[in-house]
Amino acid sequence: MRWPWQRRSSGDLLAISWQDQTLAYVRGRPMADGTCQVLGMGVERQGSDGLAEFARRLEGLGLKGCEVRVMLRPQQYQWLQIEAPGVAPEELRSAARYQIREMIDIHLDDVTIDVMRVGDGQRKGPSHLFVVAAPNLAVHAVDGLAETLRWHVPVVDVQETAQRNLQNVLSRDKGLADRATAALVVSDETQAVLTICANEELFYTRRLEVPQGFLAGQWEVAHALGADAYTPVGEYVPDYGVSGSSHGSDYSVAVAAPAHADAVSADSERAQRLLVEIQRSLDLWERSWSSLPLAELQVHAAGRSGDFAQWLSRELGQSVQNMDIAAYFPGFSGEAEGDAAMCWPLLGLLLRTDERKL
Repeated sequence: MRWPWQRRSSGDLLAISWQDQTLAYVRGRPMADGTCQVLGMGVERQGSDGLAEFARRLEGLGLKGCEVRVMLRPQQYQWLQIEAPGVAPEELRSAARYQIREMIDIHLDDVTIDVMRVGDGQRKGPSHLFVVAAPNLAVHAVDGLAETLRWHVPVVDVQETAQRNLQNVLSRDKGLADRATAALVVSDETQAVLTICANEELFYTRRLEVPQGFLAGQWEVAHALGADAYTPVGEYVPDYGVSGSSHGSDYSVAVAAPAHADAVSADSERAQRLLVEIQRSLDLWERSWSSLPLAELQVHAAGRSGDFAQWLSRELGQSVQNMDIAAYFPGFSGEAEGDAAMCWPLLGLLLRTDERKL
């Protein structure tokens, strides 16, 4: 998504999100060795301040005159998947706009859309598109701040692609760039975002509901619930899967707990519901993309990333790694908690290049 105006910026980059009068930001300086020095980060809430007063507060933090990359949070847009229309590349957006008219929950005139190809274009079979549909109000909500603070805002990004960028830099470092890897990020207290990439392109993504209190809970082993707690993967074929089309919905389903689950803590029971959906998503990938078996699963869960990785390793029966990106962003804590956790996904925007698509 490109903005219709530009401003002169300093050499530093500023990645932000703006939702519910809350600004999360990371200010960084790209280094010659490919890392990005984090110069500042935080969360500022506008509260009762007017625009001018809030802008002055941000200017005092050194946020004036920057090149700004805006990330929309998942609640601010719909992420869809459709079969690619047979039109010229320059006509894809308009064709996709027509095709999603019944799939979005607001009028077409009130949304901004962008498209990107699913995968790397090297696979046989029908071609599909990811479509981002964001209300115009969400896309342009930051206009007033941008004008006042003389920001240069060339693009607006979304969390799935920012997460892809973080995932890819880790895969390259491990020599896995041409392999399929998965990243699962608990983005807030209610939602996790799963992305699967190969050859540095996004192939699959799904949003998973996070049970209330999950990050503060105690997670027990799955066998405490017994085999009856699981619905066989064969019974779960969501129509927004890898080769289907998405209606932007979360297809998570509640799994009925067996009678003997009363003896299991509420924390564990809620955790198992999330675990089932993670396992289903990974199984669906393996069945749909058998030529691209997953080489790695990495996770991030605020201050509990290590615990989350260990728990999933035990429950899934495979190695799960902590998505540690601290080495690429000197000055940023890898185990960010609280407000800093809101800033963590923004780091992916600092890795975006002008040549990249969405």
